[in-house]
Formats: sequence, C-alpha cells, structure tokens
Amino acid sequence: MKKIDKDGLLLCELQAKAFENSIEKMDSSSEIFIRRFMKSQIAKRLDDESVLDSNIQANDILQLVDEEYGVSDYGSVKYTHNEIYWIGYIYRYFVITYELSSTQVYKIVKPKELRTLFLPYHTMDPAQAIERILEAKGMLTDETEELKRQYEIFKKNRKMKK
Repeated sequence: MKKIDKDGLLLCELQAKAFENSIEKMDSSSEIFIRRFMKSQIAKRLDDESVLDSNIQANDILQLVDEEYGVSDYGSVKYTHNEIYWIGYIYRYFVITYELSSTQVYKIVKPKELRTLFLPYHTMDPAQAIERILEAKGMLTDETEELKRQYEIFKKNRKMKK
C-alpha cells in the first residue's frame, strides 16, 4: 500500500468537490454520475496525476464528463452533500493508496454500497475505512500487515488474561 502525499490529498479534495458539485450541476442521479465519472477520461487523468499539471477545477471536471458522455437526466436519486463528498474522497484515496485505476476501484465497491457505509465509516481515517471495506470483501491484499495486525490483537488478548 502506497503512502498518500500532499498531491494525493489535493486530488482527493478535487474529486470530492467535483462529486459534491454534481448534486446541483448534473441532471442525472448520483449513481449515474459516479459511474460515468469513474470510467471517464478525466478519471484516468486523475489516476495518472497528469491533472496536477493543469489548472482544472471541480466544475471543469463535471463539464468534461458531460462532454464525454453527453448530458443525461437519467435517474432521480441524489445523495446528500456529505455522502457524495465522502464517496468521492474515498474513491480517490483508494485509487492512490492501492495504486489501482478508477475503473478497478469502481468494480470493487459500488456507490450504493459506499452510501450504506457512510454513517459508520465517515469519521474514520480513509485508509482505515478502505481497509475495513476490503476486509469485509475478503480482499485484504497485504498479508504481512494482516499477520502483524492479528499478532498485535493476540498479544493484547494475552495481556488482558494475565
């Protein structure tokens, strides 16, 4: 797992803001917008961090998604500002720290599932939330870290019994 840096946090913030702005500026449902975004060319530019060389803003991202897919008013369910902001942030954090593409992350966890996890996970560190999501899916990738985590739990339990 890669450690997130200042540029990564900027990208997380940019994507989260774009997701939040989509509530007012996009006519489609939140899930449709997220699916289109995660598979878009601009998401690929966020993935390879080439977007950092430009002066792109959150609203520009929405316009690029519309240009790529065409304007759509399909669907009507809009997420809350807090939910969609968190979802956007988590998706980008996931992409950066696990070095996956937006499309790969979208296949692992869909927006509907993230929405159900918002209340229990939104106050957690993003890395911890992602780890729990992967753990629930049986997809923890770093076995060494998992063994260390289990060993620490084992040690803690042994101390408590004494």
